[in-house]
Amino acid sequence: MVSHPYAELHAHSYFTFLEGADAPEDYILCAKQLGLDALALLERDGMYSLIRSLQAARESSFPLIIGTELTLSATQFSRYDGNASIGSPGWGLPCGWEDTGIRLPILTTSRNGYRDLCSLMSERTLEDVEGENPSHGLENIAENAQDIRILTGGVRGPLRRILHAQGRNQADRFLNDLISLFGRERIIVESVLRPGEDDMGAELADLAHKHRLPLAAAGGVTMASPKSKYRADLLCALRQSKSLDEIRYLLPAQHSFLKSAEEMLALHRMAPQAVSNAAGIARECYYPMSFDTWDLPEMEVPQGHTTISWLTALSYAKAQELYGPRSANPHAWEVIDHELSIIGQLDFAGYFLIVYDIVDFCRRRGIMCQGRGSAANSAVCYCLGITAVDAIRHRMLFERFLSPGRSGAPDIDIDIDSARREEVIQYVYQRYGRRRAAQVATVITYRSQLAYKDAARALGIDAAHVPSRAQRREESRRTDTAPSQMMLTTCAQLLSGLPRHMGIHSGGMILSKHPVSQICPIRWAKTRGRSVIQWDKEDCADAGLVKFDLLGLGMLGALGSIFESLEKEGIRNSQGKILSLYELEDEDPRVYDLLCAADTMGVFQVESRAQMNTLPRLQPRCFYDIVIEVALIRPGPIQGESVHPYLRRRRGEERVSYLHPLLRPALEKTLGVPLFQEQMMHIAMDVAGFSAAQADELRRAMGSSRSAEKMKKLRGPFIEGMKDRGIPIDICEEVFRQVQGFADFGFPESHSFSFAYIVYASAWLKVHYPEHFYAGILSHQPMGFYSPSSLVHDARGHGLRVCAPDVNLSLESTQVLPLSKIVQIIGAERAQEACGIGMEGKEGLVDIHPEWGIVLGLDMIRGLDKGSIKRVLRGREEGPYQDLEDLASRARLRSTDLERLSQAGAVDSMGYQRREGIWASGVLGQDGGEEKEYQPMLEGLGMEYHLPSLPPLDSVAQMNLDYEAMGLSVTSHPFALIRKQMNAQGVIPACEILRQENQSRIRVAGIITHRQRPCSGGGVLFLSLEDESGSVNVTVTEATWKQHRREVMASAVVVDGYCENAYGTRSVRAFRIYPFSTQLRLSSRDFR
Repeated sequence: MVSHPYAELHAHSYFTFLEGADAPEDYILCAKQLGLDALALLERDGMYSLIRSLQAARESSFPLIIGTELTLSATQFSRYDGNASIGSPGWGLPCGWEDTGIRLPILTTSRNGYRDLCSLMSERTLEDVEGENPSHGLENIAENAQDIRILTGGVRGPLRRILHAQGRNQADRFLNDLISLFGRERIIVESVLRPGEDDMGAELADLAHKHRLPLAAAGGVTMASPKSKYRADLLCALRQSKSLDEIRYLLPAQHSFLKSAEEMLALHRMAPQAVSNAAGIARECYYPMSFDTWDLPEMEVPQGHTTISWLTALSYAKAQELYGPRSANPHAWEVIDHELSIIGQLDFAGYFLIVYDIVDFCRRRGIMCQGRGSAANSAVCYCLGITAVDAIRHRMLFERFLSPGRSGAPDIDIDIDSARREEVIQYVYQRYGRRRAAQVATVITYRSQLAYKDAARALGIDAAHVPSRAQRREESRRTDTAPSQMMLTTCAQLLSGLPRHMGIHSGGMILSKHPVSQICPIRWAKTRGRSVIQWDKEDCADAGLVKFDLLGLGMLGALGSIFESLEKEGIRNSQGKILSLYELEDEDPRVYDLLCAADTMGVFQVESRAQMNTLPRLQPRCFYDIVIEVALIRPGPIQGESVHPYLRRRRGEERVSYLHPLLRPALEKTLGVPLFQEQMMHIAMDVAGFSAAQADELRRAMGSSRSAEKMKKLRGPFIEGMKDRGIPIDICEEVFRQVQGFADFGFPESHSFSFAYIVYASAWLKVHYPEHFYAGILSHQPMGFYSPSSLVHDARGHGLRVCAPDVNLSLESTQVLPLSKIVQIIGAERAQEACGIGMEGKEGLVDIHPEWGIVLGLDMIRGLDKGSIKRVLRGREEGPYQDLEDLASRARLRSTDLERLSQAGAVDSMGYQRREGIWASGVLGQDGGEEKEYQPMLEGLGMEYHLPSLPPLDSVAQMNLDYEAMGLSVTSHPFALIRKQMNAQGVIPACEILRQENQSRIRVAGIITHRQRPCSGGGVLFLSLEDESGSVNVTVTEATWKQHRREVMASAVVVDGYCENAYGTRSVRAFRIYPFSTQLRLSSRDFR
């Protein structure tokens, strides 16, 4: 039996955020199962789901109608309402209905119509800089969009609202106005009915007949099927910021879902032609939609050059400098020629020139940056100065990154000093224009904790009763879970994975020769001055748009400031060149000594607890070992169970073997253990028989936010390809399991190479210029794994001089100053006291320069704002401050500012004890600050005060003030003051751990600097403890954690445990934990 023709022209997927309940793929599947002729997914004010919808429709061979639902400006309807009540919520809606705006569904009938609609939404947004959700005028739509069909909308549409609020006459008037604007041929009266609305159906049919307009049945659908009702109820409650109990009488008995033609005929029995009309309209509106690769903006090149000839000229000029003439290094020139040939063949010269232009802008502005990514690690990029990685020296295969068989554009990310990245982003907007440049969106989905929080809101459960991840893990093992918690879990699962709203990609930007605003609607981001398209990076790639990643990296800013300060000191490398990321001594043995000792606090990428535990086992002795280390401690290798096998093979504790001989070419250099994404591509081609295009699809799947579903699609051909090569099924499954593990943040070798250069540079600077290294890191906080307190403690542990902030010495941020200047201001005695006492195990690892000292910046003092700091520095230009009164007057400081400075010891150099400074602050503080009406005291008429005789602070009280004022102390470590007490309790210092017998029972104690409970850790909690002699890593099993969950939240603890030092690591496996009070204001950096 042939089904009656019907197409659903009005449906919302879950990309109509907090309204639609199902994925675009679910709608396509249900529509096909119901026998519908076509489907229109109309997201509110956008095309958010278009790419995913097109892919699903293409795979199902199902017609997709393209359009959107625009929010209309309410004021334009005032002419239809004599009571002028249009602006009030609920105007024209049935009693109790939620008002989400006056909404107009629009269908496109051609690519031109799609282009016009995207442009219309983009232009309306861009002209309203302050408007987050701009609304549209009907006249503007009519003027700027051709090849469209206008539906009059459902209950929230303008026709139904006017009909409900003002009656038939005004509805007739509105339709006449609509026809005069758009023409009769473009208007469709939409009939969205619920059971029992026969009268409304008849009235809509009569309106259509009277105005000679087609009547089309539609569902105003928010669910693919009825089974999503409970999720739709939750979304309804969240949209209205009310609990389900509060809106239970307002919830529809059944949200609208996709219906068959027969079901729609039953609803529209008063005008059954509306059902077949919908199918006819769908046929008129359908057109096959696909996106070709969009050209990049044209780059300006010197006259007489093309893009490829100019790229060749730039590359050759630098190659001459790097490798000498062709006769001196023919292999290098052969590689460069080969790469340029492929770039020209694929017409990607413009891409490389755009990246070069951005890097050149950074270079001209003194912004530290470097390129990374697959194509970045090429000989051409090295010649252009985009990357520090010499692809020729490291024998990197260019075809792995760019080849005729690979789809899509090259992959080059640019890491930029995060403090100045905005300058680069705005340069790109300025260079290419708002309509040809936009940032990429990200889809913010409901993850576990957010899903629980919002589910609790919908259920009316107080936020305080929302269980943490740890509590949920424990609850899942119980059999007596409370019904309310079971309901909360069920509702959270219903929300999990749903898009909640659109965010902005950390640095992805789209550039196109064709206006991006006509390809996808552009919206303003919440960050001022940034505009963003409505698609995420996967959608952009599928649509053929080229993305450039401009990523912020704080370490680059720190390195830039370090190199700049060394340049001012006149320091050069052995060739007399200014030190930079590219001009350091290669393969310095002392750098590897530092890494092997795991003395990497502050060193980029290798300072975490896990990295410090791995370094002594890996024992890196060459640059490629750093590349390995960077990639090793990543979710991909961890979940692929590659870390421990590699380390055992590296140490000769396990024989190098391969699951199958065909894996050897891909895995030989990593001892038979997969570590890099590129190896997965290599395996796919060698072992599963993938083509270059299929291998590239695998690469994209591994880097996708939707990796699970994409990897699932690739599993079949991957397994079949291995079976065709005679590989047993159990090995096939094991190989794919490892590949699938890399889908969760496996790290590319090309990225690891780029990061390894920053690791090497930061380690080199720590070894040779530790004063400048620590000053650079401290002046760019917050950054990295460790707090300023730990960094200062580590610097002093190397015997470096670290001085407290001082109003006559410090700058805004931490700097390195000559000892002579330090002594001149604070005196020789205090300068000597600022010298740290070297810790055991750190001897000789770094070069100490007695002629320099680290002086903490005034920004280290808590609560001292930038304005006060600038006034202190500006006032000091007239000469050193003589006393507190002079400081208060010249710098216009408030009492609270003076008190903070006094607490931190920043006025000690003027002869004040801290108690004296704190006491005098209340008397000498000035009102007004930067205010124009401020009037200083006349000379000789200053405030009179007399300091009482106050006893000096003891070391404990002084440390208390240090931690209260700055969160750190430059004099000593808190545990140094209680070491005798600790010794009496059998607590050994951290430096003694390596002398203990492995697996022996020991007791350690310290301040908790970090807590980490990763999802992949099986419930294990990792603590980092710090005492005066160093740090120790503590492993707390789930059973121990359950027993001591309160104790581990203390700021300092005593731990009984088993020593684990077999590979030169300071580790303890805890079995008992005691809280310990230091009476200091301490904080830790906690991670998942």
